[in-house]
Amino acid sequence: MASTAIPLSNSELYTAEIDKSNYWLRNKRWDLFFITLSVVVVPLPYVMYLLGVHLGLEDDISRNLVNTFVAVAIGGPHMMSTFLRTGLDERFKERYPTLVRSSIIIPILVISLAFLNLSLMLTFFFFWASLHVLHQVTYIVELYNHKEANFVRRSTLSPVSRLIDYAIVLTSLFPIAMWKISQGAFEIGQNDLGEAIPDLFQQPDNPWFFILVSVVFCCALLSYVVKSIYEYYHGVLNLPKFSFISLTVLVAFFTPLLPNLDTAFQGLNTWHSFQYLAITFYIIKIRQMAGDLETDAPLVARYSRRSKDARALYGFSAALLVGSALIFLLVYVLAAIVRPGIDGNSHFDIAYYTAILSFLWIHYYHDHFLFTDFEALDGAYAN
Repeated sequence: MASTAIPLSNSELYTAEIDKSNYWLRNKRWDLFFITLSVVVVPLPYVMYLLGVHLGLEDDISRNLVNTFVAVAIGGPHMMSTFLRTGLDERFKERYPTLVRSSIIIPILVISLAFLNLSLMLTFFFFWASLHVLHQVTYIVELYNHKEANFVRRSTLSPVSRLIDYAIVLTSLFPIAMWKISQGAFEIGQNDLGEAIPDLFQQPDNPWFFILVSVVFCCALLSYVVKSIYEYYHGVLNLPKFSFISLTVLVAFFTPLLPNLDTAFQGLNTWHSFQYLAITFYIIKIRQMAGDLETDAPLVARYSRRSKDARALYGFSAALLVGSALIFLLVYVLAAIVRPGIDGNSHFDIAYYTAILSFLWIHYYHDHFLFTDFEALDGAYAN
């Protein structure tokens, strides 16, 4: 007896892959590949840097090559993909008009700081970048919480449980970093960030701030372990969220131990960017399936339709890096005029960080608003 195959539309195929009945954001395979086990990319930039040095490249050349590669391959596209949901989305611009207009202040600030006080700019960048990475982690945690509470167990998560998760995430990156700051050994590339940090925090004989941060982290860690054991024995442990938080804390805690902090944090940036691209393109696809992307962001919708696995969206995001490249060339030329005889490392750093941070800080600025939208995936679960 012959059977008739009924072809499925792209929308049906896409939503069929979404597991709506358990804790995974999309399904186990997707979450592990893009969110949790993608942690394997963290050591790659540092390995590339060490390989370059081993092959005879100067330390700074190898470091800058890794920075450039990460920026072009994943960091840059992740940064530019934000604008697919903000600057290119009419609904976002109507909802946050002041936010969009005020973004122009950021490139002006970046260019000014690059020439006036690069160390201050990089110090501010490091702490904002750290908060941004950790904010994304807490956002993913809340996406897991939101799905669990509204689509899986219909339960309300304890405020204490949420507080403990937030505490361990937000403190994990800082104990070792604060130790380096207290010892006056906090450098990014050739830039000593200690020049912009008050002496109050740099006391080798009395590392009080390191001790304070470490105590807070240890209390958060102990609370997290106790909470997780309690949830496991009561059958309410959210395993995807637990795995994600635990790996994040482990990596964030030990990354600052590496001597080359510039390249070390590129590892965290790579993992962060990989997660960000996956979630951003997933949200865009959900909106495309719902049909509102055509009206709100027709250009984004055109690229979203081109490939089911979001390769076209990645290509579009990468193409937007031309703006960053133009700023790099402009500032590189200006730096030689404004500072005749500037050394090669400073020359590159001023142009590189200006080109990147002009857009990166706007990306941070916009994400502080995007990371409050915990209902962004609801359209997938409701189908």
